[in-house]
Amino acid sequence: MSLNERKHLKIIIIGAVLLIGVFSASFIFAQQKSQKENKVTSFQYMKTLNSVFDFVEQNYVDEVDARVLYEGALKGMLDALGDPYTLYLDADYMRDLQDTTVGSFGGVGLSISKPTESTPEKPAYVEVASPIEDSPGAKAGIQAGDYIVAIEDRPTPEMTMSEVLGALRGEIGTPVTVTILRGKNMRFDVKLVRARIEVPTAKYGMISGTTIGYVRLIEFTRETPKRFQEAVDSFQKNGYTGMIIDLRDNPGGLIDSVVNVADKFIDKGVIVSTRSRLASENQVYSAGKDKTTIKNSVPVVVLINKGSASASEILSGFLKDYKLAYLVGERTYGKGSVQQVIPLSETDGIKITMARYYTPSDVNIDKIGIPPDKEVVNIQPFTKEQEESYVKMINSGLIEKAVEANPNMTEAQIKAKAKDIAAEFGIEERLVRRVIRNQVLRTQGSQLYDLDFDLQLKAALEVLNSGNYKTFVRRT
Repeated sequence: MSLNERKHLKIIIIGAVLLIGVFSASFIFAQQKSQKENKVTSFQYMKTLNSVFDFVEQNYVDEVDARVLYEGALKGMLDALGDPYTLYLDADYMRDLQDTTVGSFGGVGLSISKPTESTPEKPAYVEVASPIEDSPGAKAGIQAGDYIVAIEDRPTPEMTMSEVLGALRGEIGTPVTVTILRGKNMRFDVKLVRARIEVPTAKYGMISGTTIGYVRLIEFTRETPKRFQEAVDSFQKNGYTGMIIDLRDNPGGLIDSVVNVADKFIDKGVIVSTRSRLASENQVYSAGKDKTTIKNSVPVVVLINKGSASASEILSGFLKDYKLAYLVGERTYGKGSVQQVIPLSETDGIKITMARYYTPSDVNIDKIGIPPDKEVVNIQPFTKEQEESYVKMINSGLIEKAVEANPNMTEAQIKAKAKDIAAEFGIEERLVRRVIRNQVLRTQGSQLYDLDFDLQLKAALEVLNSGNYKTFVRRT
C-alpha cells in the first residue's frame, strides 16, 4: 500500500470514528429530549448511570480502577445536594469517625466543616466550628469562626474533607502548620503539635467567692448526662443559689444525651422533635417526671456563642422556650439538622441528613441560630489597623519567647508583660493577657474559667447577683 493510500485510509477511519461520535451524541440528545417529554424515572437514571460506568471502565484511554469511578459517582451525587453535612465517607474518613466515636484519637483537636463547592467569591476554606477543650488547637488560641486557609502551605479550597483530616491528623508529637484567617484580613501561621485527643464531656466547680455553680458542657456524649448530674450534686452540697451552664464552643453530639440532660429540668413537656420526609421517622422527645433533679427555683444562665451548635442549641432552645434560663453571649451556629451514618461496606459509608429538629416552640434554627437574651461579645471586631497590629504581634514571636524564658509566669508577671506588649502594638491589654495566659497554659490544664478576660461570664454573674433574675427571664 502506498503512502497516499495509507493516508487516505487513515482519513476514512477518523471520519468513521467522528461519525460514530456524532451519531452517539445525537442519539443521547434525542433520548434526553424524549425523557424530558416523558417523566424520567429513577430506574431510567440508574440504568443510564450504570451504562456510563461500564462504558468509561471499558473504553477510557487509560485503564481505570472501578473503585475510583464508584467513589467519584457517590461523591458527586451527595455533593449535588449542596449540604455540607451529607457526604461520602471513604476509608480514611470512616476510620477518623470511628476514632472520634470511641473517644480518643491523634490530631490537633478542632471540630471543622468544609463547603462542598468553592468559588472565587467564596473559597471552600475549612471553618473551625469549635476547638476541643485542652487540645493543641484550643491551647494555640484558635477560635470558633476561624478559617484554615492552608495546611503546610497547601490551600484548603483545593483539598477534599478527607484530605484535610488526613493532613491534620498524624503521629502524636509531630508538628503541622496551619494558616489561619480571622475576620477579613488577619492571616497568620500557627504551628500545632499533634497530641492524643480525648473527647471530653464536662468540667465544673463553684465560682470562687460565690454560691454560684459553673458547669461547662464540652460535648454531648453518652457520659454527659452522668457528668452533668455529678455537677448538680456537687453544687447542691455547696448550697448553690444559681447555676451557669457554659455551652460555648460545644459542637453538639448525641441527641439522646442532650435529651437526658434537658429531662432533669421539667416533669413533662416536649424537649425537642425531629421531622423527616417520612412521617414514620418523625420523633418527639418528651420529659418524664422520674428524671427531674433540678428545682425550678434555681436561677440558671446559659452562655452561648457562634461555636455552640446542634445538640447545644437543642438545650439552649429548650431552656429558653420554657423560660428556665437566661441566655447570655452571641447567636449560636445554626445547625438544626440530624445526620445518620450508613455503612456501605466494612471500609466506607455515607453520612446523610435525615431530619431537622424543632424546639418546643416549633422553631427550626437551621442556618439561623438562637439569639441570646443579652448579647455580650468578648472581643469586639477589629479595625483594619488593629488586625494588622494583631498579626504583627503573633508573627513577632514575642509572646512565645517570653513564656519560653519564664514558663511558670505568675498572674502579676503576665499582667506586666502584657502591658509592655500591648503598648508596643496598640492592642487591648486584656486581650494580650489572654494570649499570654493561653501560652502559659499550653503545658498545663486549662482554667475552669477566666474572669479577667471573660466578659460574657461576668455578665452572667451580674444577672444572677442582680436580685432581678425572674424579671430578666420574664422579659425574654
